[in-house]
Amino acid sequence: MTVLTLGPAGTVSHDLATRLYGDDIKLMPTIRSIISGVATGSGSGLVPIENSEAGGVGETLQGLMEFGVSITAEAYMPVRHHLAARGDPSRLSVIYAHPQTHEQCSLFLDDLGVEVVHTSSNAASAVAMQRNENAGAIVSEMAALIYGLPIALRDVQNRKDNTTRFVEISTLPRDVAGCTKCSLLVDPEIDRVGLLADILGVFARRGINLTRIESRPSRRGMGKYLFFIDLEISEGWWEAKEELSGMTTVRELGCYPRLEVPGV
Repeated sequence: MTVLTLGPAGTVSHDLATRLYGDDIKLMPTIRSIISGVATGSGSGLVPIENSEAGGVGETLQGLMEFGVSITAEAYMPVRHHLAARGDPSRLSVIYAHPQTHEQCSLFLDDLGVEVVHTSSNAASAVAMQRNENAGAIVSEMAALIYGLPIALRDVQNRKDNTTRFVEISTLPRDVAGCTKCSLLVDPEIDRVGLLADILGVFARRGINLTRIESRPSRRGMGKYLFFIDLEISEGWWEAKEELSGMTTVRELGCYPRLEVPGV
């Protein structure tokens, strides 16, 4: 089945999708268009969900809230960012960068002191740079090769172990057999004293490890939030989910394994 992922050619998403799925890939203009396409049966999808430096990817989290798709796998991709420039980096008039890339390279970009213009992807940054002789771009190795851009400085990310976690999504959930993690979307609907402690206690009493918890606005008004919770599948996890369903609205986003990424 065709896998939808973020384009244009040369994004980190494109690089990972090629490693995992070969050539049966369709590049999409936005993360929302990927999730919407999966929901309407255009294929499965591969989207970034969090980065070790910049945190959760809002567009992905919002899409998971809005569309009825399931997470069927996860994969971790080391991310190296490079400055593409035709001359002295200090003489650039502008640098193009994706907002998440900007955050992941904030120390370098702040020190350089050049105006940063945000784009929809690292590959879009490469395309934008081609239109301006005095511009630079923060790009991946793959994007630099595809678009023929000279790399002036390598590894400008804040941390050398910069990593992005991706999730594979589909219209149908995966069977829990062989899965190592499960993701839940928790909607408390009401706010009360001790609510978050009660939610966390459901897992703590059973010794279940939560690998991630993140709040997102419910869009029902100020101070009203939903929670994304990732947990390691272990004894009692199903009972924990059922107990949680008795106090809040819980949507299981999917249980899944971790995919090994070739060549990294």
